[in-house]
Amino acid sequence: MRSRFNINNYSNLGQRAITAAVGALVVISSSVYSDWTYFVVFAAILAFSQMEFYKLTGLDGMLPLRSFGTFLGVMIFTLTFMIEKERLPNEYLYLIFPIVSLTFFIKLYKKTDKKPFTGVAYTFLGIFYVALPFSLLNLAVFSVDKVFHYEILIGCLMILWASDTGAYFAGTKFGKTKLFERVSPKKSWEGFLGGAFSAILVAFILSQYFHVIADWKWLVIAGIIIIAGTYGDLIESLFKRSIEIKDSGNGLPGHGGFMDRFDGLLLSAPFITAFLKIF
Repeated sequence: MRSRFNINNYSNLGQRAITAAVGALVVISSSVYSDWTYFVVFAAILAFSQMEFYKLTGLDGMLPLRSFGTFLGVMIFTLTFMIEKERLPNEYLYLIFPIVSLTFFIKLYKKTDKKPFTGVAYTFLGIFYVALPFSLLNLAVFSVDKVFHYEILIGCLMILWASDTGAYFAGTKFGKTKLFERVSPKKSWEGFLGGAFSAILVAFILSQYFHVIADWKWLVIAGIIIIAGTYGDLIESLFKRSIEIKDSGNGLPGHGGFMDRFDGLLLSAPFITAFLKIF
């Protein structure tokens, strides 16, 4: 009798490993294949993450414009991609402002919304917190000679994954000293140091093979991810704690939701993009 694969039959660690392997394969293969497959996959990740954010704020009694806010996020991602790819002139970026402003008009006609400006604020927060960092990735991957370089994206993700993995195993085995107990009781300084070591090691290895940027920049990016990525994780933990939930969703077995998996990237991306653009 043929048995059916069911990921729920595996332990949490097994689910994490399977989900991470499949997710990494999809992200890496799509990014390496072409800039258009990168665009499709990351636009989808953005949409799932932003819908997840709006769903969570709804649990806390807020009423953001879930569909329209997600549409705005994907639109900003699309515009930045097309402009960086030089398929649209820079002037098209100004379309963002009048279209985002439509949020006020829509809320004006929501008769059942008792606190419309709270809904507007959370709609904008979803754009700023989720859509903007993903959109800034477009500026990062096109930062060298206006050519799509998957090495920058894959490198940043590999450093982030190494940091997360190192922190998880070091924290599980050696974690005693709490890092930020009020927000995340399970995180420890030992885990943080394990993640930092893993991230720096992977950054050094990447610098030997990915020469699209200078070697020292990979180490700086690792430092950004170690610090900003850790804060991104803590900030999402603070957000979840404020609405008394454990995971942002259940779309990624063993990892929770999309925001649980990409929380470190949300805070790292603006710093990485600024660094690559300035230097």
